[in-house]
Amino acid sequence: MRAALFVLTLLPVFLASFAAQAFETTAKSAIVLDVGTDQTLMEKNADMALPPASMSKLMTLNMVFEALEDGRLTLDQTLAVSQAAQAYGGSTMFLTTRDRPRVEDLIRGVVVLSGNDASTVLGEALSPDGTERGFAQMMTERARALGMTNSTFANANGWPAPGHRMSMRDLAILAKRLIVDFPQYYGYFAETEFGWDGRAPDNRFNRNPLLKLNIGADGLKTGHTQEAGYGLVGSAKQGNRRIIFVFSGLASETARASEAERLTNWAFRQFAEKQLAEEGVILTEAEVWMGQAASVGMAATADIKVLLPVLNRDGANAKITYQGPLEAPIEAGDEIAQLIVSVPGLSDATHPLVATETVPKGGFLVRVRTAATVLFRQLTGQAATVF
Repeated sequence: MRAALFVLTLLPVFLASFAAQAFETTAKSAIVLDVGTDQTLMEKNADMALPPASMSKLMTLNMVFEALEDGRLTLDQTLAVSQAAQAYGGSTMFLTTRDRPRVEDLIRGVVVLSGNDASTVLGEALSPDGTERGFAQMMTERARALGMTNSTFANANGWPAPGHRMSMRDLAILAKRLIVDFPQYYGYFAETEFGWDGRAPDNRFNRNPLLKLNIGADGLKTGHTQEAGYGLVGSAKQGNRRIIFVFSGLASETARASEAERLTNWAFRQFAEKQLAEEGVILTEAEVWMGQAASVGMAATADIKVLLPVLNRDGANAKITYQGPLEAPIEAGDEIAQLIVSVPGLSDATHPLVATETVPKGGFLVRVRTAATVLFRQLTGQAATVF
């Protein structure tokens, strides 16, 4: 038996669709994701490693949320403020070395106030050697483990530094993780105002320009330095759909706000959602080698939906691929194939398909019958299609 790649094309009626009207952005780098379908709706220089400014604070928050979940930190725990943390300028909570802020206040200080000092206090608390440099190395290693291959950190807060870089795709990966894996903390990102100890009253407002526009925006983080320009990691939810968008390199705060709103409107209004498969419903069957059953059903582990553009009629397709013949034994729930959805103008979306039933290995009679079939097909030149 020789394994081969099998490709089954689903009926085109499933995906009568339209080609997307491209979104033109003046940002240096950008990406837009639809969370539910896992489709990339647009990208521009998305893998370019750029200075992320305060948007890299999201990685610090990821490390904090992980520490909260495994008990290394608690929300009510108080932390010391070092001289190094106090010394940071830019956006701050105006912490001093006399303060002992709570972890929860520091989180809000990072999210709402974009506090460089708050980020450093949290980073030093989690650092393996108590320094911000040690925490930056820890962040870089963790980013690699999460698939963020174009991210390297030099500090906890995005302060301009040689080698402190992230790509917009990495920031989108990170944003999705914060939303999906830490819903218990995600509410912080929607807070529009945070005043701590009566300090910095002019710096108490969230800089995310979309939070007050009633378009479903609820996160995540702005960024700005002279080197990076103006950027934003944003997310919005309308109905059952959630999008994530990331961009960097705009010329002004006004341009950032305008581009964020344009992207949000485009992502929600230029695509329509269609259900392609239902959880547990057999899409097709694959033949099985040496099993008690000759075939096994394939089904999705969850409802599969796809976004289709609404302008400029074109075509799309869905195909199932697997390495076959599938060899018994097969357990129900084993991943045996992939459903790949291709929509013109968008990146392909890949979904796992699993076996719907268990197929034990066949007994003696099955092996005899299979051997006879192999011999017959070899004699008749059909060996390549043997199951």
